[in-house]
Amino acid sequence: MAKVTVLLCFCILAVFGSVNAHTEKKKVGIYELKRGDMSLKFTNWGATLVSFVLPDKNGKLIDIVLGYDTIKQYKNDTTYFGAIVGRVANRIKGAQFKLHGHTFKLVPNEGKNMLHGGPKGYADVVWEVTKYQNKGHKPHIVFSYHSFDGEEGFPGEILVTVRYTLLAENQVTVVMKAKNIGNKATPVNIANHAYWNLGGHQSGDILSEKIQIFASNYTPVDSDLIPTGKIEAVKGTPFDFLKPRVIGSRSRQLPKGYDINYALDGVHGGKIRKAAVLQDERSGIEMELSTNAPGLQFYTGNMIKDVKGKDGFVYKAHAALCLETQWYPDYVNQPDFPQSIVEPRKNYKHVMLYKFSTH
Repeated sequence: MAKVTVLLCFCILAVFGSVNAHTEKKKVGIYELKRGDMSLKFTNWGATLVSFVLPDKNGKLIDIVLGYDTIKQYKNDTTYFGAIVGRVANRIKGAQFKLHGHTFKLVPNEGKNMLHGGPKGYADVVWEVTKYQNKGHKPHIVFSYHSFDGEEGFPGEILVTVRYTLLAENQVTVVMKAKNIGNKATPVNIANHAYWNLGGHQSGDILSEKIQIFASNYTPVDSDLIPTGKIEAVKGTPFDFLKPRVIGSRSRQLPKGYDINYALDGVHGGKIRKAAVLQDERSGIEMELSTNAPGLQFYTGNMIKDVKGKDGFVYKAHAALCLETQWYPDYVNQPDFPQSIVEPRKNYKHVMLYKFSTH
């Protein structure tokens, strides 16, 4: 999903009294994790994944995520390339919700609705690098952010961390945590917004890739891409990927592409289970994604339009896809959806596990 409003120029605040002022004075840099032939690069602007390099079936190293060449481009980004989004990912209808008898009005940034935490969500702040180890058996990096009470209208003060770890056998984990250190309950739904093209970021569109999504149901949406509140079966619809299918095989039924939340199967007590498998015949790379989250947003880059990315390559519609594990869009206004409300002194944890192989 792409931002509708354009990010205003980033200004360094001079007042040390506010949390934002302190946060935005931190240095923005690039960090690498490397294990064998796999290399990941990040920036602490938005705790963003910048590149993901690994060998294809012929041993050629390719970068399989969309992104930019410079920090300045990330600061002006309107697509959320590789970013961590929150405090509440995806859309909130009317940019407001009720919690414990109080109505909270948020900052809209997609018409009258809120998308990915508002005009200055977690994708548009400087995170602190609190741990960084690029050696040993488990190279890892931890980004931290102090999210203040009232930020973009959300109640409650929380400490957020995102940990990326490279494991053995081409595995990567992303662990997103939040601790409520204030005295107000708050919704938390932090998501990773990487754009994947397993043929390489400059290889063209992803419509020929095959995907399998382990979800028997999905959440239908209205014209603003807000869920209607219903949960319907994928069987007999263009949203059925219970068996591996070519993404573009139903382009006549969905000419604009996909931007829909799936209600993942096997949701029991936060257990980590398989959510999706993506394959690219050109590179031979397969990516398996598992999570403890109840939902998965499948987005085929429909709104990408002539975006100048890495190496000067111009990304167009469907240049990549997103697989955003999450709690359902607008769950704060849908009591029948799985809920993620973090009470004072309680914690939130969202896990993603990627496994890569070649065939």
